[in-house]
Amino acid sequence: MAKEPLSIPESEWKAVFDESLEYFRNLLRFDTTNPPGNEREACEYLGAILEKERIDYEILESAPRRANLVCRLRGDGSLPPLLLNAHLDVVAAERPYWTHDPFGGVLADGFVWGRGALDMKHMAIMSLMTVILLSRHKAGLKRDLVFAAVADEETGGGYGSGWLVEQHPEKVRAEYALGEIGGFSRIADGKHFYPVQIAEKGICWLRLKAKGAPGHGSLPNWEGAVGKIGKAAQRLGSQRLPFHCTPQAAVFVETMAGHQPFPKGLVLRQVLNRRLSRLILDKIIPDKGLARMLYATLHNTANPTIIRGGEKVNVLPSEATLEVDGRVLPGQTREDFLREVTAVIGDDYEIEILEFKPAVWAPPDDPILGAMSDVLRHHDPSAVVVPNMVPGFTDASHYSRLGTRCFGFSPVKLPEGFHFIDLMHGHNERIPVEGFFFGVRVLFDLVARLCTER
Repeated sequence: MAKEPLSIPESEWKAVFDESLEYFRNLLRFDTTNPPGNEREACEYLGAILEKERIDYEILESAPRRANLVCRLRGDGSLPPLLLNAHLDVVAAERPYWTHDPFGGVLADGFVWGRGALDMKHMAIMSLMTVILLSRHKAGLKRDLVFAAVADEETGGGYGSGWLVEQHPEKVRAEYALGEIGGFSRIADGKHFYPVQIAEKGICWLRLKAKGAPGHGSLPNWEGAVGKIGKAAQRLGSQRLPFHCTPQAAVFVETMAGHQPFPKGLVLRQVLNRRLSRLILDKIIPDKGLARMLYATLHNTANPTIIRGGEKVNVLPSEATLEVDGRVLPGQTREDFLREVTAVIGDDYEIEILEFKPAVWAPPDDPILGAMSDVLRHHDPSAVVVPNMVPGFTDASHYSRLGTRCFGFSPVKLPEGFHFIDLMHGHNERIPVEGFFFGVRVLFDLVARLCTER
């Protein structure tokens, strides 16, 4: 078993867990729905805790009420800094569909309920407690430890990590960054798999425009703009883009398959086979959530999300638009993506790129993954770390511009059958209390190791 580089007596951990839980529930009570965000009060709450511990911090506003907190524990400089990142903003919650108040920080049925419980205020408190514990125990750090609690990740990070990278790069520059999405356990055949984000797909958001003859709504128009844009939406929503097997997808599948019994492992490997992949994903893999995730790691995706056209029910508009959420794999350019989209919808549309960010990735054999594996197995002997690529956007896309190697690691041990990805932007977002405590300890142990050992 891996030995903890900084030994905290077992008798202390109960108090640490209780303290962490109090901070966590309080942080969930700040409504940081983005837009508008209003992260300032949440930053001030975290700052007050750090001030009580006599740990220096700064609150940096990118716009009124859009705040970012950054604190730094100084090391001896023999190793470059490590950054812990968590965003404080959350997506909207539809209160009528929740069992408990989404901004109540409710403790019930062994879970902490609230918008942001998984995405990702738990990581903010886990990171905060790691900083506090290292400070309290006067750990001799080899590297600076930076904690950033940022705004605006849910709408692209322009007021958060992106703004810090552009306006205050010296405050967040690091060799490594730990953030979302990764470290959530998934149980399969008795093994506890812990996917760790080493890559995230890029974004290519599009606006398609269709034109047609205007006219009166009482007369047929088989070439109307709304009908045309509807065809584009239907095609993108039902047809698939080409298969691409990237190194990031391959390492995930091979690692998972290597820990599955025969014939499951053999079947899983076939998703990397261009000819068999669709059959395996559609017909063979029983876990449809896993199948969707695997599909996203092997294809660019283009999901129609917003249709606009017309102002009156009896008037045929001359234009209609469709906005498309495009996600691109590592190595794919915007030109590659546009060719794939055009092949599906045809040439009868104007296409505008609203935003493009390339995919980012870190080496799948980086030694930090070995450290994660050692620490996880110390607390969960059945743990298997799986390098993973996520389909969504995170703050890693900004920090990577500074040369930082970014990994998604906000560890939580989850019960079997708990599908966290469906809750992160869904109803009744919650986190198991014991899984949160597990994460507090695992993250501390990992950071202590990374900051005190060469």
